[in-house]
Amino acid sequence: MHLQKEPSFRESVDLMFNRAVALMDLAPGLEQKIRVCNATYTVRFGVRLRGEIRTFTGYRSVHSEHMEPVKGGIRYALGVNQDEVEALAALMTYKCALVEAPFGGSKGGLCIDPREYEEHELELITRRFAYELAKRDMINPAQNVPAPDMGTGEREMAWIADQYQRMNTTDINGRACVTGKPLNAGGISGRVEATGRGVQYALREFFRHPKDVAAANLSGKLDGKRVIVQGLGNVGYHAAKFLSDEDGSIITGIIERDGGLFSADGLDVEAVHNWIVNHGGVKGYPEGQYVEDGAVLLEEECDILIPAALEGVINLSNAERVKAPLIIEAANGPVTAGADEVLRKKGCVIIPDMYANAGGVTVSYFEWVKNLSHIRFGRMQRRQEEARHQLVVDELENLSAAMGTTWSLDGTFKEKYLRGADELELVRSGLDDTMRIAYQAMSNTWHARDDVDDLRTAAYIVSIDKVAKSYRAKGL
Repeated sequence: MHLQKEPSFRESVDLMFNRAVALMDLAPGLEQKIRVCNATYTVRFGVRLRGEIRTFTGYRSVHSEHMEPVKGGIRYALGVNQDEVEALAALMTYKCALVEAPFGGSKGGLCIDPREYEEHELELITRRFAYELAKRDMINPAQNVPAPDMGTGEREMAWIADQYQRMNTTDINGRACVTGKPLNAGGISGRVEATGRGVQYALREFFRHPKDVAAANLSGKLDGKRVIVQGLGNVGYHAAKFLSDEDGSIITGIIERDGGLFSADGLDVEAVHNWIVNHGGVKGYPEGQYVEDGAVLLEEECDILIPAALEGVINLSNAERVKAPLIIEAANGPVTAGADEVLRKKGCVIIPDMYANAGGVTVSYFEWVKNLSHIRFGRMQRRQEEARHQLVVDELENLSAAMGTTWSLDGTFKEKYLRGADELELVRSGLDDTMRIAYQAMSNTWHARDDVDDLRTAAYIVSIDKVAKSYRAKGL
């Protein structure tokens, strides 16, 4: 039995912030300015449902306005509280700075279990929550731009955007008040997959750095690596699917709220996901071994562990038994500060949440830019690109004919070369570039300094330094 007290999620973020700033040369006043949460608005509102008025409590926290608008998701969960929302808002500040998205950090939450309500009831609740926030400028394209988080998705974002536009009928940029919308409501291709895709790109970049791979006692590439995923929601599902389908990784374990599945030969991610959609969990899935206490699979041998659901799943009670040499935090705060210390001493490399799940906010940034520019990416240049490439292909084939040879370009190559990039390809390209550059900044800081011994500290140093420079530029 471990008697050491487990820090809360808020305390974990503070501890990790402290560890980084202790290694930086910041004026005490500036350090405090970056640390504190600027404002938290608590709203309690009533909605008439099922013949009675029900009161709901919601939060919107703004951590830092060194850049505006501020950005951050809205989550629907019974456990939402002010401390959690403020800690997540702080993480958003550092995350946006790390991946060079020009936003401050914010976060929102509503104390509700969305599964307890019908769709039309959820719409009433969401619209009232949006109304309460929007009339105080806590939703605004230029000031505060929410996005989906745990328990919310495209549907809720469409309701919020519509509610804002009903209240601001002359705001030409009204659609940019929220990101993560459906495509037909001003969304962007690739937003749903964005966080999971970002996890894949983060791992690909990690494996391009032999020194970093060696630090985790691993070798080679992603091909053949055994992966366990905790949480097959939007993020975990896409990360697992892309890693298995495109990189040759083997998904040996999947953990869900009703248990876990394990198969040394690998699980079919798409089939498991479909089973969960139809049956509400993994129990009864016909392949692999079912484990009632899914959490024990966190301690199973694998090469890469991907916690992709909840905070604090790897903590002081199980950290000693976690065998994965590489953990990538697809969720926010899945490894507590106490567990982080235990794992680092064991030589485990952790790719931190601040970087690993930044794919969502990166593609949200692209969506916000698309909404402000009022044109989809690729619309102006795609066919011109294709026409220019066609000129090259035609000229090569004309030269071949003039020389009396029957040489021609391979059909598959020709098709790929001639195709101009559409919005999805441009979004993926921008996300890949973002994840590469941010990882390189972290890795360089990790290896360039003797006093930085992990990627998380490096990530905090890189991001806090960028926030500090923004404040200095403002004259603070």
